[in-house]
Amino acid sequence: MMNKKIAITIGDPSGIGSEIIAKALSDNIDQSFHYIVVGSEKVMLEGIRIAKANLNTNKIYSIDQSIDKYGTINVLEVFDDFDIRKLEYGKIQTQSGLLAGKSIEKAIALAVNGEVDAVVTAPINKESFKLAGYPYPGHTEMFADLTHTKDYSMILMHGNLRVAHVTTHVSMENAVKMIVKERVLKTIKVANNACINLGIEKPVIAVLGLNPHAGENGLFGRQEIEEILPAINEAQNIGINAIGPLPGDTAFPKALSGMYDCMVVMYHDQGHIPVKLLGFSLNKNGIWEEVKGVNISFGMPIIRVSVDHGTAFGKAGKGTANASSLLNAIEVAILLINNKKD
Repeated sequence: MMNKKIAITIGDPSGIGSEIIAKALSDNIDQSFHYIVVGSEKVMLEGIRIAKANLNTNKIYSIDQSIDKYGTINVLEVFDDFDIRKLEYGKIQTQSGLLAGKSIEKAIALAVNGEVDAVVTAPINKESFKLAGYPYPGHTEMFADLTHTKDYSMILMHGNLRVAHVTTHVSMENAVKMIVKERVLKTIKVANNACINLGIEKPVIAVLGLNPHAGENGLFGRQEIEEILPAINEAQNIGINAIGPLPGDTAFPKALSGMYDCMVVMYHDQGHIPVKLLGFSLNKNGIWEEVKGVNISFGMPIIRVSVDHGTAFGKAGKGTANASSLLNAIEVAILLINNKKD
């Protein structure tokens, strides 16, 4: 009987995607799972070369052609015409965006059809993506569109810190307009279900305010009174242990102590900054040495986990990229698969 399968999208080939995939699959990962890279064999071979990994590839066009052999990466080909001679590391290129997009489309289709049990995504470059004709501001929106999902949330996770976002890739002006009761309540529900799927039986969901000091009883804004608190009250009425609105500057230290299982934040940087402060490590020269943490899309009919970093164009092609975040993403995907209820 075939092992559970995880599809790994190759990401933007001008970045570090193929390199960190090679490094991750050379690591001591759970061999009871079956890993399939969705992308281009040419690009994957480049990644293996750059990573100096002792790996081979098995080029396939359908899942049933994959083999379960340690040291061999199954590469599901989606772009035979990719011109490896024109690949430039650290450069925005249309063909790179096209390969990234084709890989994501195929991986989603595999997951929706039940051919794989989860999708793990390597980073994409939004400008290359746009040049290739993909209108999405990021992975999450593309996954939501192609799985016909309306109620979803991007959750960042580093250790026991979990963060769900009410809004993500929009301007601050638009984010403020989008903080309405219905949207906050949907995110609280997604955060609660996410924790349950991660094995937390009775989650405590901390809901942050939008304004300084969570509005200070209307002194610094009324979104907390008019939109956020009503959402919390309704969540409590349906049995969710949601508390707030809380000021972010004190709520995050409490979360790190274990008081809360998931933080519901109102906008992109409110959640991204604390998670990346914990997960990103630089040396004294300002060079990234290690990146940990993952990005999970919850509320969708499929499991999707991503690295919590970008394409790292400055490191691309040099063999110095760190695969920690991708290894974290694979581990979380395995956890979600194992906890999934039929």
